[in-house]
Amino acid sequence: MRLLLVEDDPLLAETLGDALSLEGHRVERLNDGNAARTRLDTADHGQDLILLDLNLPGCGGLEVLATLRRHDGDTPVLILTARGAVEDRVRGLDLGADDYLAKPFALDELEARVRALLRRRERGQVLQLGPLHFDALAQRFTLAGQTLALPPREQRLLACLLRHAGEPVDKARLAEEAFQGEAMGDNAIEVYVHRLRKRLSHEEIALRTVRGLGYLLEAR
Repeated sequence: MRLLLVEDDPLLAETLGDALSLEGHRVERLNDGNAARTRLDTADHGQDLILLDLNLPGCGGLEVLATLRRHDGDTPVLILTARGAVEDRVRGLDLGADDYLAKPFALDELEARVRALLRRRERGQVLQLGPLHFDALAQRFTLAGQTLALPPREQRLLACLLRHAGEPVDKARLAEEAFQGEAMGDNAIEVYVHRLRKRLSHEEIALRTVRGLGYLLEAR
């Protein structure tokens, strides 16, 4: 997932950025409120989640949040703040933030909240690649308008590949994201990929092996 981290403390920003990158996310970092407001003042900012400090140089985090929510009510926002005043947290939530963490916090808690917000976002999404559609809320795939009935593991695998459509996904990431870290050998993943290839025998969809990089789901 693509995450925007807006934090002006360089050490904290580096620590959080590294931790979230190790979780498999692409993390973009900004340290200034004006830059963040400009970055988010467009409908196609391309972020899946925003981690937003309130105390920023330039304009404050609440102003950044208000700018975002004028045109985007869906992208989850996690506020990071050292402020103790309840009023600041309430105002942030009223402006459309989805959650907040008061500094100092444990990295494990931050990562858990990020995962929860991303799951909540995904449940409301419809993902599409050519004729392949996935309704995350209904947990249903369709291919060229026909329901694609899949066993649970294949469904989780295909959902993961669809989230990363257009880029290779290696076996380690598939094991972590699709199978939640359960014991899953390379051979087992290859078997599930092979089964998916048969099910996706459609001229507009391809599931390819990219040597040394993983598996790539793409539209032809």
